[in-house]
Amino acid sequence: MSKSARLICAASEANSDLYYLTRFLAPDSFCCVEIDNHKILLMNDLEVDRARAQAQADEVLSISDLQKQMDPKGETPPKLAGILAHFCNGRGVESLSVPADFPLALADALRETGLEVKAHAGPFVAGREVKNSAEIEAIEASQRAAERALGRALDRLRQSVTGEGDVLYWEGEVLTAEALRDLIQGSLFEDHCSADHTIVACGEQGVDPHNRGSGPLRAHQAIILDIFPRSTQTRYWADMTRTVVRGRAGDAIKRMYEAVYAGQETAFSLIRDGASGAFIHQEVLRTLEAKGFETGLKDGRMQGFFHGTGHGVGLDIHESPRISQCDSTLRAGNVVTVEPGLYYAGVGGVRLEDLVLVTGDGCRNLTQMEKLLEI
Repeated sequence: MSKSARLICAASEANSDLYYLTRFLAPDSFCCVEIDNHKILLMNDLEVDRARAQAQADEVLSISDLQKQMDPKGETPPKLAGILAHFCNGRGVESLSVPADFPLALADALRETGLEVKAHAGPFVAGREVKNSAEIEAIEASQRAAERALGRALDRLRQSVTGEGDVLYWEGEVLTAEALRDLIQGSLFEDHCSADHTIVACGEQGVDPHNRGSGPLRAHQAIILDIFPRSTQTRYWADMTRTVVRGRAGDAIKRMYEAVYAGQETAFSLIRDGASGAFIHQEVLRTLEAKGFETGLKDGRMQGFFHGTGHGVGLDIHESPRISQCDSTLRAGNVVTVEPGLYYAGVGGVRLEDLVLVTGDGCRNLTQMEKLLEI
């Protein structure tokens, strides 16, 4: 009787599905085949012994041993598609289900051997969306590291003094976005975390949600601090944003901040098992509009609230489910961000972001960092 199998071929350092399935971290590609919930790894000679000792798998096979079965004299250079086909034929497998991002050239080569290869619809490892207690603990540990790093950044801002043009100085030197980012990332490094794209965006730079920020920081302007570290030990991410003003915030920024805070509270009140991510997002948008903040194109640039309310966090910084126009159904055990924002040219940007665990009847905020606008 013919069988079907699931196949991933990737480097687990870059592919979270493969790491989740095997808990084996490798910089080079290897293959994981699942047949009737039986997990088999096909490894090169460099990693086969380590995989047998460390990986969560039912079998770990040597690719070179499979090659020798096919060609005992070693007369033909090994080709992965042929080795996989030989393995599948020996296990009675005729059909393979692969992730949507499976290498096209390998898929074509496998089809040429006679195997059927189909891209799997939806998340390849759907179980990743619902976190167990160990995963939640790992995410919370990364979140604590983010909070410690942000705390250091806020202390540095509090210690700064205002100079000409409202430029901030610390110990006689101009306090720049780059310097504050270095402080944040140094703190994360001490906590065994990495964060490559930390945002420290002041004033007009904050109008672009993904502008990392550069140059001098200034008093009386909104500064968006978005920190999303990954633990180098557990591989789990966290995500948090605060918006602060060193000095006095103007009325426009205050109104934006109050509206964004209300938008977050709206989302918190609606998140629960079975809730629609699209519905939550629309209610957040309505909350902001009711506070007088419209979203749309102005002078050729999107302004207002023009990104999603949230996204899943785990082994990837952005994963399912989504709280956005692209609908997802939330389930107990999901860990998602709640991050409404407002962005207007000539004024600046405001974003607040917490990380929450979806529960049966609501959500639990995993973020402990306080929210203060003026510091």
